[in-house]
Amino acid sequence: MEKVRATITGVGAYVPEYILDNHELSKMVDTSDEWIMTRVGIKERHILKEEGEGTSFMGARAVEDLLKKTGTKPEEVDLLLCATVTPDHPFPATANIIADKVGIKNAHGFDINGACSGLLYTLDVAAKFIESGAKKKVVVVGADKMSSIVDYTDRTTCVLFGDAGTALLLEPTTEDVGLKDTILQADGSGRHYLYQKAGGSAYPATHETVDNKWHYIYQDGKTVFKHAVSRMADVSVEIMKRNNISPEDLAWLVPHQANLRIIDATAQRMGISRDQVMINIERYGNTTAATIPLCLYEWEKDLKKGDNIILAAFGAGFTWGATYIKWGYDGSKFHK
Repeated sequence: MEKVRATITGVGAYVPEYILDNHELSKMVDTSDEWIMTRVGIKERHILKEEGEGTSFMGARAVEDLLKKTGTKPEEVDLLLCATVTPDHPFPATANIIADKVGIKNAHGFDINGACSGLLYTLDVAAKFIESGAKKKVVVVGADKMSSIVDYTDRTTCVLFGDAGTALLLEPTTEDVGLKDTILQADGSGRHYLYQKAGGSAYPATHETVDNKWHYIYQDGKTVFKHAVSRMADVSVEIMKRNNISPEDLAWLVPHQANLRIIDATAQRMGISRDQVMINIERYGNTTAATIPLCLYEWEKDLKKGDNIILAAFGAGFTWGATYIKWGYDGSKFHK
């Protein structure tokens, strides 16, 4: 019996129109374009300004883009998963809200919180559904409205994050393409260094939690950077070794876009050049679960069937991982 793998057959995306650049940020907090570019490599980020709209707003538009591009009818989708840390509500799942907004009626779905590694966690779950034969068309959404939990008086975090929604279509294949290997890791002791303290069951919303700014992102930047550099690089090198991928064999590294220095350190450890790395952090910042597919979306026209691609991420939790994909189609077919 031929082995069934999950393969990506299309990529959709949506970014809000409003752009918050470093010049505008420098009027809000004590920072500058030079300070931000030197430390993280971000020039601008897109922000969702529409009142009353959350992550599902962007996720739904990304899914609509994906379905139109791939010629997929909403009723053909039988599972929708959403990777996010900024759900519209604690419940129901943002995946369910997105499905309703785009007319997906024959699918179940749920959210996955793996922070900045959430897209990799969710891809792995989607692949298992397909490999088992349980599902045929799975939509994976990676979307976050990070601006909703950013304190724009805190210059250490407000410069980092942007908003975006993305969507991937996964389908079964018996060809030698698709998701071939994944390494996922977590270390809960890292929870003290990057988190949102309030809003959950431990610290429900009160006047005190709001006054203390516990509903915003907290980050111990130096500790997070140290762990991100080592662990994202380690897992990327490990997945290359166990799949016998040399630097010359690798078409692309698609890293989570959190910090340009982390990306460069990972590429250096892997022995690859900048030309083999997808980097768009300068224009979008860290959009959490959306960063990796946003890169795939922008580089899709350059992707060729059979390309060896490694996705790598590190995030709060701590969570980290790497996924090896042999790309399943010539992206130029969508860009004629």
